Amino acid sequence: MTDTTATPFADRPLPGWYDDAKFGIFIHWGPYAVPCYAPVDDDMGELFAGGNWEAVFRSSPYTEWYLNSWAIEGSKTAAHHATTYGDRTYDSFVEEFRDRSRGVSMEPWADLFEAAGAKYVVPVTKHHDGFLMWRSDVPNPHRAGWMAERDHVGELAAAVRERGMRFGLYYSGGLDWTFNPPPIRDFMSMITNVPSTPEYGDYVLAHVDELVRRFQPSVLWNDIAWPFHLDPAETIGRYYDAVPDGVVNDRFNLVAVRAGTLHADFSTPEYSTTPHGDGKWEVCRGIGRSFGYNRMETEATMPSVDELVWMVADIVGRGGNLLLNVGPTADGQIPLAQVMRLTALGWWLRVNGDAIYGTRPRAADAGGSVVTTGDGREARITIGADGTTYAIVQGAPTDEVRLPVVVGEGAEVRMLGNDRALPHAVRDGELVVSLPDHFPAAPATAFAIGS
Repeated sequence: MTDTTATPFADRPLPGWYDDAKFGIFIHWGPYAVPCYAPVDDDMGELFAGGNWEAVFRSSPYTEWYLNSWAIEGSKTAAHHATTYGDRTYDSFVEEFRDRSRGVSMEPWADLFEAAGAKYVVPVTKHHDGFLMWRSDVPNPHRAGWMAERDHVGELAAAVRERGMRFGLYYSGGLDWTFNPPPIRDFMSMITNVPSTPEYGDYVLAHVDELVRRFQPSVLWNDIAWPFHLDPAETIGRYYDAVPDGVVNDRFNLVAVRAGTLHADFSTPEYSTTPHGDGKWEVCRGIGRSFGYNRMETEATMPSVDELVWMVADIVGRGGNLLLNVGPTADGQIPLAQVMRLTALGWWLRVNGDAIYGTRPRAADAGGSVVTTGDGREARITIGADGTTYAIVQGAPTDEVRLPVVVGEGAEVRMLGNDRALPHAVRDGELVVSLPDHFPAAPATAFAIGS
């Protein structure tokens, strides 16, 4: 067993705001939104689960990896680029993005995220192509003009915070293709692609320190890795000094975090709802199969509203958060298919949010949080800060719902969104709740059970 007593911040408690928030918005927006292409034949979660890393990179549905996918001979993205763009360079996409993004307003984005019920927002500040989404004092030493013309990050931070949401930042510390160009063909070549020169180390340290100083992000979301000659604990420590209730993810060094020699506030399963270990976890995924905007997406590549709502209920019911990504076009338009899903999720959360926000999963010794109703429906049991028990039942049950919940004398049961107490009884150790007639179809129905 690893001794964590010498691991910096190992005993640091998880800030309560993050465990309470449950749902955040991820934003991947950059020059890759100009070609906005990746094949959608495969779901990345299934590719990861298959363990074939060559297939992961060759068949990636992620448009933000366009530059890498294009560099892999024989990939669909390489064929698409040759047919559609010929000898056009990625530099030209950067110039087009700088021009098309110039007039975008962050206000409608923030309005949508608030309406969706998100409690925090995490935009990409630099992805693997190295392009900067803020007006940095530390420009790219290898590419002139490799940053946005406007401070999109600062403008979004102001709009998000004005609406009462927390603001975090994503930064690709592990990969920067302006320092080490692609292709990355497999897992080992991804590791060897991480720049580890003193020049790159100084560059990322200056960027992260600048981002923390300027924007005070509540979340510091690093990706892939950290330059191997640097100690990430030093950067994490400076961040905690600047933002005492901030949180960091596990991607500074996944191996060290899992070995217990590096602290992280949460782990980051990607396109998967299986947590890593026993600590706090946050699922990250796009609404479709890509993080960045992908023109190839269809209804068939996106979860339905019902699936999305249950995804939230399931993840929260098992102790996780969901960081759900939107991918705007180069002009800053969030696709209608994404807007519709976010709006519907927000309406469900507006009615049923008490069963989600600020809750914790029911403890194992009390029956656990993952249960099945008497008629075979999946259900999740959460506990509110005031001790109220919530049962989130998949779909819209009819006539009655039988729940493995123990209630005391005088307990009341209500359906969220209506203060009327529902008739109920205890039979064969189950709580049996009588329901009104003619429930409309619903992705999930939540009940409050309390004295």
